[in-house]
Amino acid sequence: MVPNEALQYWGIVQLCLHFGWKWVGLLAMDNEAGEHFLQILEPMLSQNGICSAFTERGKEIIHAGTITEYLKEVVNNIPVFLESKANAIVFYGDIPNIVLLTTNMCVINMIPLVIPGFKPPEGKLWNMTAQIDFTSNIYYKIFNIQPFRDALFHGALSFSIHSNQPPGFTDFLQNIDPLEDKNNGFMEMFWEHAFGCSFPKLGVPPRSRRQCTGEEELESLPAPVFEMSMTGHSYSIYNAVYTVAHALHLLPSPRARYEERGNGKRLHMEPWQLHSPLLRLSFNNSCGDEIKFNEHGELAAGFDITNLITFRNDSYVRVKVGSLNLQADSGITFAIDVDGIEWPDHFIQVPPLSLCNDNCPPGSSRKRKEGEKFCCYDCAPCPEGKISDQIDMDYCIPCMEDHYPNKHQDGCIPKTPTFLSYAEPLGMTLAALALFFAVITAVVLGIFIQQRDTPIVKANNRILTYVLLISLLLCFLCSLLFIGKSTNTTCLVRQTAFGLIFSVAVSSILAKTITVVVAFMASKPGNIFRKWVGKRLAHFIVLSCTLFQVGICAAWLGVSPPFPELDMHSQIREVVVECNEGSATMFYFVLGYMGFLASVSFSVAFLARKLPDSFNEAKFITFSMLVFCSVWVSFVPTYLSTRGKAMVAVEIFSILASSAGLLGCIFSPKCYIIILRPDLNKREQLIRRQQ
Repeated sequence: MVPNEALQYWGIVQLCLHFGWKWVGLLAMDNEAGEHFLQILEPMLSQNGICSAFTERGKEIIHAGTITEYLKEVVNNIPVFLESKANAIVFYGDIPNIVLLTTNMCVINMIPLVIPGFKPPEGKLWNMTAQIDFTSNIYYKIFNIQPFRDALFHGALSFSIHSNQPPGFTDFLQNIDPLEDKNNGFMEMFWEHAFGCSFPKLGVPPRSRRQCTGEEELESLPAPVFEMSMTGHSYSIYNAVYTVAHALHLLPSPRARYEERGNGKRLHMEPWQLHSPLLRLSFNNSCGDEIKFNEHGELAAGFDITNLITFRNDSYVRVKVGSLNLQADSGITFAIDVDGIEWPDHFIQVPPLSLCNDNCPPGSSRKRKEGEKFCCYDCAPCPEGKISDQIDMDYCIPCMEDHYPNKHQDGCIPKTPTFLSYAEPLGMTLAALALFFAVITAVVLGIFIQQRDTPIVKANNRILTYVLLISLLLCFLCSLLFIGKSTNTTCLVRQTAFGLIFSVAVSSILAKTITVVVAFMASKPGNIFRKWVGKRLAHFIVLSCTLFQVGICAAWLGVSPPFPELDMHSQIREVVVECNEGSATMFYFVLGYMGFLASVSFSVAFLARKLPDSFNEAKFITFSMLVFCSVWVSFVPTYLSTRGKAMVAVEIFSILASSAGLLGCIFSPKCYIIILRPDLNKREQLIRRQQ
């Protein structure tokens, strides 16, 4: 007639989880029932992340000698739960256990009167199981420890068998007459102990000076002595009587159930005959509660969760603050009214905490202590790039890709999109340099076009000179494609345009270099290079070298073209909007081909550097190729070691530096002669210098 005890174990776990108690003490009676309780509950707690701070079996302190010796023995045997940091204690026991506990606590609170300087341990929050009948108070009345018990267990939470108040029960209690049934010795004994009086008996001396009249009122007794409401145990007995009565009515062949006995009839049946009707029994009692059994023959009911509130007049009330029910449709349900609970007075924080150590705040994670239970841990700050936004997290977690941790690492902040723009100083500076060199190149091109008929312009294929200057002008301008927010168009155009334009420029320099060498070799009588002298060789070199680069770029765009991409990882607080090259192999193949052309140009120019002065452009080409190769050799490791805007800036700087090197090394000497020394820009001067 009581719910399955396993439901109570589940309720204890849920109660601890609800209030966040991860470090609880277990106190049980030192017998087989207590051992069974601990064996079942401890694994359930561990599976739900709760540790038992201690497991204590109730033992009696042996009295030794004088009161002083006894108190010292109590001090030496202070229960471990009083010294533990666990504030929540689950108590499984019966009447003798709770009397013994109260007695020991009473003695401990008296120790400072005998042993100066002794400070009693602080109280705990008790969580009682339904096995403890808190209203059995004869023991407390005998030992006179009622006030200590009330102070000890004020605010305790208790699982109790569900109870209700049957109609007419209060009237029944008010009309009880202990003298009505002379054979009811229990009623007389209870009456004498409860009211502190005695009934007159022949030949028996009275135990009290005050005589019982039988007209004393039960409702005048304080709650610890007698409660006017029906307790859970009494309610179970009440339901048991009605259950058997209903089961008897379900038995077949009513005549066969009775036999004649003296002047009346006696019910004759075997106990097993009630099993079948009990299993299919279902009815509502006078309180409206449904009474039925499950397939295991257990009452399909739950537990009440009550809060014990004590008062200074040695009375108390039990307030229902929650319930634990087993429903056929929704399973086990746990409900509790936190606001309706009155907690023990000595707790500053309510609900009280019961932890091995303080909670790890957000921004840190738990770090297990070696050799201790998993509920005891240190707090370690989250590593860089990770956060914890809740207390007591087992590990820190990274933010989403487009977020980064805040200062305290307890939350994530959205990253700001960033790219090399014209509005920032670096982008503005690079754009200004590109336009400046583009203007210089355009001015040089204009000077050469204006002076196109002078010997220094005509000396080494002025068409190649024009092609080289135009390609350098486009090189400076193509660097502007790298500034600004990346789009599909700019990503497709900028690297291919850079590769093609530079290939035209370098192949033009290669053609000019080869032209110098061929012209010198052809100046000797009978040399086979005479037939190669002319514009067709230079045009063929430029066209063939450029077409090969066109093929590389076409394959690149066809196989794996560049595309815009958001780089979430290179910068902590920013999302870099950049171009993904698609195929890094093809990108470095484009650079490698330009490097090959530059190396050939450098090698040929270096071999031709000591030709006569009239053909001394080879010296300038040698130096310009040295600058060009140095820039791009330095570019590769720098490009690979940078990310985000810096990587784009490195490529723009390399384009500008190499283009400016070609412009300065090749054309500054000629511009010097054209502008400042026009007297040297004559055919006679070239012939004289050749001689």
